[in-house]
Amino acid sequence: MSIRFTAKARRGMVALTVAAGLAVGVAGCGGGGSGDKKPQASASASKDDGSKPSAQEGQSDEPLAELKGPSGLLLQVTSAKRDAGGFVTVNGNLKNDSGNTAVIPSNLSGNETEIIKNGSSLGGATLVDSKGKKRYYVLRDTDGRPLTTTGLPTLKAGESLPVFMQFPAPPAATTEVDFQLPGFPTASIQISG
Repeated sequence: MSIRFTAKARRGMVALTVAAGLAVGVAGCGGGGSGDKKPQASASASKDDGSKPSAQEGQSDEPLAELKGPSGLLLQVTSAKRDAGGFVTVNGNLKNDSGNTAVIPSNLSGNETEIIKNGSSLGGATLVDSKGKKRYYVLRDTDGRPLTTTGLPTLKAGESLPVFMQFPAPPAATTEVDFQLPGFPTASIQISG
């Protein structure tokens, strides 16, 4: 009988301790006064800016390159930025520059089975460092999906779509690479950052 009473007392003390801890945590997270305005502003800023598909920061009005491809498609490369994580992100706009609806060609995804099975993408893009004699392919996540814009739609006449591609970064001394995308001409672009 005393063991049962001791077990009930322990459970009661644990429940009381947890309840007191939760009350202190809620009181610490709450609060009033003028301190509430700043976190709300930063939270709303991250909601507004963080989920947009076009993360093309630091780009100028003048594109780094314009490539004319099949079906009246025009790819404007707007930035190529080296990130601290060891990769290069290439941003741009894919535009239907023709007067007709353009179907995005399947060869833009490349010819690797792993990428093709994940749907239409720009997975066939590469960066070529001619001085270092290396070719860099679009990165993939652990499930084999390319780190690029995927699910490319049919573009109506004049319609454009922001796109991105991530590649392993060439050595820091390499600032100019050739950008290649199947069906488009090769273009030299400058890497910033």
